[in-house]
Amino acid sequence: MCGSENLADISSDTSNSHPGVTLWTNARLATFAEGSEGMGIVEQGALAAKDGVIVFAGAASDLPKDLKAELAIVDCGGRWITPALIDCHTHLVFGGDRAMEFEMRLAGATYEEVARAGGGIVSSVKATNELSVDGLVAATLPRLDTLLAEGVSTVEIKSGYGLSIEGELNMLRAARTLEKLRPVRVVTSYLAAHATPVEYKGRNGDYITSVVLPGMEKAQAEGLVDAVDGFCEGIAFSVDEMRVVFDKAKALGIPVKLHAEQLSNLGGAKMAASYGALSADHVEYLDAEGAEAMARAGTVAVLLPGAFYAINETQKPPVQLLRDAGTSIAIATDCNPGTSPLTSMLLAMNMAATLFRLTVDECLAGATREAARALGLLGEIGTLEVGKSADFAIWNIERPAELVYRIGFNPLHSRIFRGQQV
Repeated sequence: MCGSENLADISSDTSNSHPGVTLWTNARLATFAEGSEGMGIVEQGALAAKDGVIVFAGAASDLPKDLKAELAIVDCGGRWITPALIDCHTHLVFGGDRAMEFEMRLAGATYEEVARAGGGIVSSVKATNELSVDGLVAATLPRLDTLLAEGVSTVEIKSGYGLSIEGELNMLRAARTLEKLRPVRVVTSYLAAHATPVEYKGRNGDYITSVVLPGMEKAQAEGLVDAVDGFCEGIAFSVDEMRVVFDKAKALGIPVKLHAEQLSNLGGAKMAASYGALSADHVEYLDAEGAEAMARAGTVAVLLPGAFYAINETQKPPVQLLRDAGTSIAIATDCNPGTSPLTSMLLAMNMAATLFRLTVDECLAGATREAARALGLLGEIGTLEVGKSADFAIWNIERPAELVYRIGFNPLHSRIFRGQQV
């Protein structure tokens, strides 16, 4: 293993002052390349990057001669390199917290009692709307930094706690600002169809017409939205109501995704697949027909074990149905103040293995390659392949299974983002 003196070398070698190729040698690679067997492991590997893009990833013996003479060489001391982790479903931007209702639920309070005491999503909407964009950024940075410290390079961030046009836009503005303050790729999702605010209670259609649709137009005009999301459930929006939202997104040329089949099976995932949705998320109550529709459309199933754990669910997502249908499976934290206050992709992988019985290969692929697919970014990130962004993590481990097996332990040695040590 390389010592502390090599850490300084890594930092200087990968700075912008060295224009040529940076070469990471003496490494074991888990490439997760499309079509590769398992993790796409290369035992005696090397990886090279130029201008933030991977120009070689494979066996060191296959390294082109012109790369061997390049200026910046990093000896990884036999460490493992994987694609950087990707958190493809978060509600990372919000104000306040819901610790009070957590205590109340532990003491036996019902959902109604929590709501009467000011808890639930209403409390998050109030706390979020009380903050400026700068305030939202300041509140979010500690959560983001925790993810980055575990080797994450790309984070999806949803709106959904504004529930007004300006409130939703401010959340997305904060998300975009984060990308300017930290070395991270932020992908935004417009989730105004998350819940119905009090003033529109019982009038979902009016809320969609007056807030969700015009807000979507403004978000796109301001360059704030990468995808449109919604919560399709009995306590939120129906399939037909979400069609209205998705029709608007389609007209604007914005990809869609959906919170679906978390608490019941309304057929939301099948409907989302009919729109070519990037993903359907949660999917605990998904049936075979929905899984097959997702597979045909290339819609990824994003599993969220943090929410399953936090709300003490018993209905597990139908993992074998997804496997049988050939539906891609991704994993994410679902970081949010109420039902998944989780800021660890490493723990999310462990939960997915322990609670949902995913294999190590499925967990690691779900946090890299399949997470990239769920964001529509597989052409840019998620695997160690030539032409992709040089986003990867170097780990102090003896085998990749350690990344899923350990609980509360972070073996990250260094994180590389767009070819730079960060």
